[in-house]
Amino acid sequence: MLKQVMAGAVMLALAQMAQAQQTSGKDEVDGAAPFVLGTVTVVGQREQAGQMEQQVASQVSRAEMRRFNRDNVGDALNLLSGVSLSTNSRNEKTVALRGFDARQVPLYIDGIPVYVPYDGYVDFNRFTTADLAAIQVAKGYSSVAYGANTLGGAINLISRKPSAPMEGDVSVGFGSGSERQVSANVGTNQGLWYLQAGVSYIDSDGFPMSSDFRPTATEDGGMRNNAYRKDHKLSFKVGYTPAGGDEYAFSYYKQHGEKGQPPSTNPAGARYWQWPYWNKESVYFVSQTRLGQQERLKLRLYHDSYDNEITSFTNGSYSTIKTSGQGSVSGGRSIYNDRTNGGAVELESFRLAAHSLRFVASYKADEHQELDARGVRNTWYKDALWTLGAEDSIALNAATELSLGASRNALRPDTVYSAGNAYTLPGNQSATDLQAGLFHKTGLDSRVYATVARKSRLPTLKDRYSQRLGTYIENPALRAEEAMNYELGYQGNVQGASLEAALFYSDVKDKIQSVANVSGVRAQMQNVGRAHISGVELGLRGRAGAWLEVGGNYTYTDMKNVSDRATRLTDVPRHKLTAHAVLHAARQVDVVAIAEANSGRWVSNTLELGGFATLNLKAVYRPLPALTLEAGVANLGDRNFALADGFPGAGRTWLANAQYQF
Repeated sequence: MLKQVMAGAVMLALAQMAQAQQTSGKDEVDGAAPFVLGTVTVVGQREQAGQMEQQVASQVSRAEMRRFNRDNVGDALNLLSGVSLSTNSRNEKTVALRGFDARQVPLYIDGIPVYVPYDGYVDFNRFTTADLAAIQVAKGYSSVAYGANTLGGAINLISRKPSAPMEGDVSVGFGSGSERQVSANVGTNQGLWYLQAGVSYIDSDGFPMSSDFRPTATEDGGMRNNAYRKDHKLSFKVGYTPAGGDEYAFSYYKQHGEKGQPPSTNPAGARYWQWPYWNKESVYFVSQTRLGQQERLKLRLYHDSYDNEITSFTNGSYSTIKTSGQGSVSGGRSIYNDRTNGGAVELESFRLAAHSLRFVASYKADEHQELDARGVRNTWYKDALWTLGAEDSIALNAATELSLGASRNALRPDTVYSAGNAYTLPGNQSATDLQAGLFHKTGLDSRVYATVARKSRLPTLKDRYSQRLGTYIENPALRAEEAMNYELGYQGNVQGASLEAALFYSDVKDKIQSVANVSGVRAQMQNVGRAHISGVELGLRGRAGAWLEVGGNYTYTDMKNVSDRATRLTDVPRHKLTAHAVLHAARQVDVVAIAEANSGRWVSNTLELGGFATLNLKAVYRPLPALTLEAGVANLGDRNFALADGFPGAGRTWLANAQYQF
């Protein structure tokens, strides 16, 4: 392992040029002010997105999303070390963070949980980035303010907050597969109040496959079959900011999506599904109130609705609904109606010298209903999730800070109904999280840190109750997964270049995984797994003179199934390397290149997908300070690659965009 890590570090260092200077603030032209109340940090750490973060590679800025054309959250997160993308059996884009999947690393918007209540997963393709200011990522060690289920960390999408009397941007884009993109954001800050609104639209007929792809019975090559998608999003925020640092903000989000699910290129695993709608509607309230000079009270209240439908068909003509048999759903149509209501209260106190205290109480009520093609309710589940927690950041001296945290999470089943199955309401469950972090400044812009966190994830509704189209038996008695996460890290400047490095190790026990042939040929989800996950992250960013910016990161991840060494842990490459360069060819012209290399990854116990490397290249022209025109190519080499068996990625694609800022 050491030789591999050193080799990766040397390659990265050579690529970034050791004498590079620190990155200038040119990117800030493309920045967007973050909604600071939406950030979540360990008490005592800086709250403002864009300053030194709590951990290595823990933020994606708005400027980076634009520079590298990351139009959805999954692709944006892939810029960070420790993150790997994959695709699940429903061809949804999923993210793994240091080997932990999306159920174990929940998604939030401004500190509010937005993962799907039923299974805890998120299709990161459905969350666009046009209205975001930044993305926060906590790895292993995360604030108790996030609440329960942060086994491997948390991902927090930070919305915008206007800073000028009038500001905004408008973008238009086109690409391969008849892709069309339009987005607009406008905001005003009038001192006592502010308003922010955004709208985005993405419509695509599909994507071209690599010319190296060999056709199969379910995919003939050329344009990917049944790969169309539409994603429309509306966001609105209004805030009131009286004197004294108080702030009260109301937000509304509405997302509408439609998509085809490309069939697996392996005919034995092909399913002919379409999603006529994937909708999410949200109402949030976030506030901060000063209670004198020493305390402040934060409040988050939220309501989310998730509605989607899957329609199953008999073949690739998508003309006849399949009502039974392999590849069918609930009489041909499966309709999900999920709801979440919740809130959190945080009391922060700075009354004790050298202490920053936070007390947290949160509540989240989840409801899942599934209807069949006739509108008959097949399942109805309700859960309530409680968290009580506390954090304390202690300034040991001017350079050293100790952060401590603890929380108690409780899961209380409320309703359990499944047509044809007489379930007994299971008992309550609970789990305790504990953590500690030591942060020490070694210079003005550098520090070292060490963290340890015992985290948990309580089982989802799907983990406990889903029969997966008759192939599983339920297990309402599933317990929480637990992990001990350790990390050592460094962040700072070396000879003018920004450098960061981290060593991480996780010991996961009571891992929830599938056990085959529990009842005849049917499987069951059980607490049988134990895993060890270790690795290294390295990052470097800087300048080589006034005309070239360079940067990149490297991740090494080693995952071992300790409980069953014959069964592989899947979907995460051992090595991942990302490097970029920005050439300022002229005062108004930039050339942007970004390359990514992944080693092979196991996707089952017997199948390993090959590694791949891709290169994206684009030219940027600014005829006016406020106007940007760009054209580029992704996967320039037309590499035929896949993140999951049967679901190859796009071949060579082109893009053309224009943006105007005011």
